[in-house]
Amino acid sequence: MSTNLPGESTPQPEGDVPAAAPSGDSVLTPDVDATAQARPVEAGAPTPDLGRTGEAMDSARGRSAGITTLTVLALLYTLYFARPFLLPIVVALLLSFLFSPLVRALARFKIRPPVSAGLIILGLLGTVGFVGYELSGPVQGWASSAPQTFATAQARIREVLKPFERASQTAAQVEDAAGAVGGPETAQEVVVRQPSLVARVFGTTQKFLIAAMEVLILLYFLLAAGDLFLQKLIKVLPNLRDKQKAVEIARKTEASISTYLLTTFAITFTEGIVVALAMWALKMPNPLLWGAMVVVLEFIPYLGAAIMTAILTLAALTVYDTIGQALLVPAVFLVINIIQGNFISPALMGHRLALNPVALLVGLTFWFWIWGLPGAFIAVPLLATFKIFCDHIESLAAVGEFLGERDRGERRAVIR
Repeated sequence: MSTNLPGESTPQPEGDVPAAAPSGDSVLTPDVDATAQARPVEAGAPTPDLGRTGEAMDSARGRSAGITTLTVLALLYTLYFARPFLLPIVVALLLSFLFSPLVRALARFKIRPPVSAGLIILGLLGTVGFVGYELSGPVQGWASSAPQTFATAQARIREVLKPFERASQTAAQVEDAAGAVGGPETAQEVVVRQPSLVARVFGTTQKFLIAAMEVLILLYFLLAAGDLFLQKLIKVLPNLRDKQKAVEIARKTEASISTYLLTTFAITFTEGIVVALAMWALKMPNPLLWGAMVVVLEFIPYLGAAIMTAILTLAALTVYDTIGQALLVPAVFLVINIIQGNFISPALMGHRLALNPVALLVGLTFWFWIWGLPGAFIAVPLLATFKIFCDHIESLAAVGEFLGERDRGERRAVIR
C-alpha cells in the first residue's frame, strides 16, 4: 500500500476513467457528460431544453411533489407497523366521540366528568359481561360441535362439486401420465409446522384482552378530562378564525360519529332480532347466536353481510337433509339484509355521513389491509372524520368533494 505525501497528486490509472466529482458536490449528484448534445428524436421535432428540465426539477413544485410522496409512504408504513399502538387509541377516541354528549348531559345534573366517565365504563363492562354470559352457552355448544359441523358441511359441498372434482382428477391423471413419459422424478415433501389451535386462540385472546384494557383506560381519561384537549388546542391556535374552525370541526365530528354509531347500532340490533326470529322459525339451532353475530358483523359494510351469509350457509348444510332447504337459510338472511340496506338505513341515516359507495368500499379495503378486521369495523367512522376535516380545510376541499355523494344538481345532470 502506497501513501502519498502532502502536496503530491494521486496517479490516475490508464484508460477512459471519469474524473472524480468535486469535493463540494454531493454523492447523490449524477454524473453528466458536458459534451453531450440534446438532439431531437425525429427530424423537425423541437430540441429538448435541458435547462428548463433542470429548472423544473429544482423548482419548489417539483420538490413539493417528492416530499409529499415520501410523506405518504412514511405515513402508510407508520400506520401498518404501529398498529398495536395506534389501534386502541383510535378506538378510544371514537368511543369518546360517542359518549362525550352523555358526559355533558350528566354535567347539567351536577355530576362531575370523572364520576360520569366511571359510570359509563361500568355500564359498558356490565353490558358486555351480561351479553357474554347469555351467549356463552350457545357459543360453547357450537364450538364443541364445530369439527363435526365442518366435516358434514364439507361432505355436502363435495356432493355439489362432484362434477368439478371429476374434471380435476382427469386433469391430474393426464399430468401424471405426461410426467411418467418424461421420466421418473423424485420430489421431496416439505412439511411446515404451524402453531397449534390452542396457542393461536389463547395468544389472540391475550392480545385482545390487553388491547381492550388499554381502550377502557384511555376512554375513561378522555371522558374524565372533558373538553380539556379542545381547550388547550384553542389556547395555542394563533387567530380567532382558527379557533372557531377547531371548535366547529370538533363539534361536527362528535355529532356525526355519535349519531352514526347510535343509529347503526339501533338498525343492526333490530336486524339481529328479526334474523333471530327468522332462524327460530326455520328451526335453526341457537337463533340468539345468529342474531348476535348479525349485530356485530353488520357494522362492517358489505363484508359483514358476506361473512354472515357464508357462516349461515355452512351451518344450514349440517342441519337440513337437502341442499334446497339449506340454501333457504342464507336466502332469508339476504332478503332481510337487502331490505335493511336499501330501505331502512337510507331512511334513518339520510345524508349525515354523505360518503359515496366507491370511496366507502375503497376506504373499507384500505383499513382492512392496514389494520385487519378491527380496521374494517372502524373504517366508516374514520372516513367520516376525515371528510369532515377535508370539508373545513381549504387545501383539502377537493378531497372532501371526492368522498361525498352526488348532490341534487349532479343527480339532475345524470338523469338528463
